[in-house]
Amino acid sequence: MPPRFADWFAGRGWSVRDHQLAMVAKGREDADVLLVAPTGGGKTLAGFLPSLIDLAERGPRNGPKSVHTLYISPLKALAVDVERNLMTPVREMDLPIVVESRTGDTGQARKQRQRITPPDILLTTPEQLALFCAWEGARGYFEDLRCVVVDEIHAIHSSKRGDLLSLGLARLRQFAPHARFVGLSATVDDPVAVRRWLSDRGDDLVLGRPGAPPVMEVLLSENRVPWAGHTAQHAMDEVYETIKTATTTLIFVNTRWQAEFAFQELWRLNEDGLAIALHHGSLSAEQRRKVEARMAKGELRAVVCTSTLDLGIDWGAVDLVIQLAAPKGSSRLVQRIGRANHRLDEASRAILVPASRFEMLECQAAVEAVAENALDGEPIRVGALDVLAQHVMGCACSEPFDLQALYDEVRRAAPYAELSWEDWERVVDFVSTGGYALKSYDRYRRIVRGQDGLWRVRNEETARRHRMNVGAIITAQTLSLRLPGRHGSGRKIGEAEEWFFEQMTPGDTFVFGGEIWRFMGIEGTNAIVTRAADKEPKVPSWGMSKFPLSTFLASRVRRMMSDPSAWSVLPADVQEWLEAQRDHSSLPGIDDLLIETFARGNRHFMVAYPFEGRIAHSTLAMLLTRRLDRAGVGPIGYVANDYMLAIWSVKSMDGVDFDALFEQDMLGDDLEAWLDESFMMKRTFKDCALIAGLIERRMPGHEKNSRQVTFSADLIYDTLRRHDPEHLLLQCARADAARGLLDVARLGELLSRIRGRIRVQRLERVSPFAVPAMMEIGRERAPGSSAAEMMLEQAALIEEAMA
Repeated sequence: MPPRFADWFAGRGWSVRDHQLAMVAKGREDADVLLVAPTGGGKTLAGFLPSLIDLAERGPRNGPKSVHTLYISPLKALAVDVERNLMTPVREMDLPIVVESRTGDTGQARKQRQRITPPDILLTTPEQLALFCAWEGARGYFEDLRCVVVDEIHAIHSSKRGDLLSLGLARLRQFAPHARFVGLSATVDDPVAVRRWLSDRGDDLVLGRPGAPPVMEVLLSENRVPWAGHTAQHAMDEVYETIKTATTTLIFVNTRWQAEFAFQELWRLNEDGLAIALHHGSLSAEQRRKVEARMAKGELRAVVCTSTLDLGIDWGAVDLVIQLAAPKGSSRLVQRIGRANHRLDEASRAILVPASRFEMLECQAAVEAVAENALDGEPIRVGALDVLAQHVMGCACSEPFDLQALYDEVRRAAPYAELSWEDWERVVDFVSTGGYALKSYDRYRRIVRGQDGLWRVRNEETARRHRMNVGAIITAQTLSLRLPGRHGSGRKIGEAEEWFFEQMTPGDTFVFGGEIWRFMGIEGTNAIVTRAADKEPKVPSWGMSKFPLSTFLASRVRRMMSDPSAWSVLPADVQEWLEAQRDHSSLPGIDDLLIETFARGNRHFMVAYPFEGRIAHSTLAMLLTRRLDRAGVGPIGYVANDYMLAIWSVKSMDGVDFDALFEQDMLGDDLEAWLDESFMMKRTFKDCALIAGLIERRMPGHEKNSRQVTFSADLIYDTLRRHDPEHLLLQCARADAARGLLDVARLGELLSRIRGRIRVQRLERVSPFAVPAMMEIGRERAPGSSAAEMMLEQAALIEEAMA
């Protein structure tokens, strides 16, 4: 460590950590390196130290300005926070270094100035890097780049944003072959795979020593743990009292809806006038910045937030993290816990507040996993071709490219290492013509091949439109519920998220606003519905978690349930619930599938407990209902959550061959037939078309509304289905549906695991484990049912299950 820096550490009373010294050494070797170190261990400073030392030794810039270090964060808030923290050593050591951030919230004037006079260290996001790569003159802008730092690398590599970022990193490698690449994370489950994603040069690995273990507890509310639900409303009084004992608390939830609900509940209880704020991605940038600024000054007692604040934010006043409802993964929980006492040698304090009895099991399993440093994670994915199409277009906007040279460059990005030449030519052909069925339309000719054999953007107008639409983030859209009318002009009933209708087929019934409606189809941005005479909806409306239960955590929950010796840490009422389930029916095993059948009222129920997450369960339930319908059982509805699925019908299921019902071949023709009828593929295709640039939301001078975008996408989708069924974007849409909306891979693993291991319990009455599903079915009632009647029904249900 140079004396100037050693003195600065000493002046602050700090000791230089081993991993920080190791990063300095790797910097002098110009080595690519992945640093995995605990939260609060000076990880981000370690990533910057080699650059700060190099820039300090270089001295003030006299010649042309250039970017020395490019820092990439998955969150805008984190980039701004790191800029503020990085200025401390720069200012206190009086280093001749200019540090600036550039995100989507940065003003246009500052962005223009940064193009002319770049800072030494530029902090930005993956989307801004994609825009950089589409600049004319990008090669010259980055030719003197010496270092690229990717922070929170675990949070981005396994997504389409990660695909786009990996392509951007490969481009930077081409622009600046001597630059070194640095990855930072506290929660990497597979360092070898992440190192390969970061660099193809065989980068090094630096491991920080473990910090103080976190102090975690699962809240055992004085109120008994609810049988079902996802709001944790029963514990809000205790959450509020806990906030009063801390200096500053971050309250993490998994969805924007949960954040709004928890914030309102805490304000209702806030008789002490505590400064409590709200932070999530749908708030305006100005409102988010105000909350972040007040947190940095220590002026807030609590912030209710989503994943917008769970990565790397360093606010020293935070001494408590509350996870409201289950975390869905141990790695996510580690990140969130690390926001409290953001110092390596001080234990972070966290309280988990389960919203239901199944969540109590999940929270306890997550706490034990974190204590064992057992992390879940995502494998390195195969790169998406719609993302590659966007990158190809960006490269053409920057400079003409040679087909073979760009192919070789793209394959240096780990997600595209196995890209075939055939797929590469298909992608370039798509960007240049739109594909076979669209090549006669001039608007889809975005790049052209010159007489020199190089590909280039067709004109400046096309380049400008591309730059306005870069990125791989697609925001969720809402649909208007309307009665039938000419061109979607029927009376509006309300609005609901697109995802709610994606898995429906015309004729399905659901509850909205206390009434039962029949889904007729989607027209533009409208879901066309009619009033249904049915007394029971097929698909009850329900609140969902943004994140599915991780495979890793699901297996730990199954293991806990099957081992009574592990129940002692659970509340007495939850232990009683488990014992009653064991005595009345059976407990799910580690590798088998428990199925229960029973009759209640005039309906027959089948409840299965795969514990494989909401998405896989929803897909499985939809496919099972199709098979049961063909078998003459005639199911009339289903419900699915992270732990179970329930299907009910008017006919008994006692004669069903469950081994045949759960055969893996349902992922073949049954899945294809459902997708052909579902509107899911149209919605997925729209997202792919936006990413690939086939349709554009933002245009010079105006922006298309969601109705216009959907109308354009639907027209193209119908055309391609008829005339070019093997089109590149149809292939992308099917791959996305299988991976994200359907979770086909996880479902396939489940069906393989349980083959020959299905246990069927034919019961006389509802089981304790089935009660949450039954409550979910009854949560939305038809007109005439009062809240008091619903509570009486639920009380009777519990009494019956526990008899």
